Amino acid sequence: MAELKNIENYEYGLEKIFPEAEDFLPINGTDYVELYVGNAKQAAHYYKTAFGFQSHAYAGLETGVKDRASYVLKQDKITLVLTSPYDGDNDIARHILKHGDGVKVIALWVDDATYSFNETVKRGAKPFMEPTVEEDEHGRVVRSGIHTYGDTVHIFVERKDYRGTFLPGYQPWKSDYSPSPVGLRYIDHMVGNVGWGEMNTWAEFYAKVMGFANLVTFDDKDISTEYTALMSKVMTNGNGRIKFPINEPAKGRKKSQIEEYLDFYKGPGCQHIAVATNNIIETVSAMRQRGIEFLYVPGTYYDTVLDRVGEIDEDLLQLKELGILVDRDDEGYLLQIFTKPVTDRPTLFFEIIQRKGAQSFGKGNFKALFESIEAEQARRGTL
Repeated sequence: MAELKNIENYEYGLEKIFPEAEDFLPINGTDYVELYVGNAKQAAHYYKTAFGFQSHAYAGLETGVKDRASYVLKQDKITLVLTSPYDGDNDIARHILKHGDGVKVIALWVDDATYSFNETVKRGAKPFMEPTVEEDEHGRVVRSGIHTYGDTVHIFVERKDYRGTFLPGYQPWKSDYSPSPVGLRYIDHMVGNVGWGEMNTWAEFYAKVMGFANLVTFDDKDISTEYTALMSKVMTNGNGRIKFPINEPAKGRKKSQIEEYLDFYKGPGCQHIAVATNNIIETVSAMRQRGIEFLYVPGTYYDTVLDRVGEIDEDLLQLKELGILVDRDDEGYLLQIFTKPVTDRPTLFFEIIQRKGAQSFGKGNFKALFESIEAEQARRGTL
């Protein structure tokens, strides 16, 4: 297991932080995350209003795109693309019919998309998109792609010769409605849920095919409650900018959150997107005021939390009022909170995280977090 380093995403150079990672691509960071949704225009309004994203770019009929509408939103270094089909008989529509709204593309920023495609396919990846040059008056972008767990794909994006708003085929999206940002800065990690016995398969995929290292492993003793359990391996690229925890169910007395996800998503997929902030109290307060619902944390959690994590800078009463969790590792501490699902199906949700040195994933909070999730499952009748 790699030693955890005190790093902050996007705030350091491209040096290799985790030498266990082969990191042959290499990956510079997350380029964008694309969600296939039932109504992209309305979803864009939601993410602007509730999460503070800003209008950025658009592709659709007005830009010559005949099969879909895509709205691009930004907040600091996070780019979301929300895409809906114009026709009910295409791959986008079939994805939505099967999975509901969810993450289709996790796009990775690379220096050479052709090389990235050829190397990963040579190492066993299933091709999704052959290297393709896209051009307009602002330059050229090269994109390629491979399949990963379920129907999720990675798109490699090479944009060093492009100066446009987003990608060729998109135009700037100006809007008179621009709620202020809530302080979200970058994607800290993205979690994939896979089926029974598949965690090691996909961890090996990221190690062998993409040159990642196993940062940390959690077994069912680490992540369990009285009723449910799961297991997880966190995979990272060499510079630490891309971290993918891979979860699988573990046997318990009742149905785990991973099983519930797999049932409703109809297979493996991206369970949650963790986004970083510099002030979690301000960010979560703003999101609550805008209608975002977070998991409930029992007040008793805060009776002993400081005994476990020691001194912190924040006011514990404020954290308790907002339901923010705290954990510590050898490098420092972190604060985190999880939204309820942002879709009708109990599938995709967001984590808001602030790292004060810690580079772990809140192991000390697992029990409280999963008990909160179980309470939601019980309300849904799916526990």
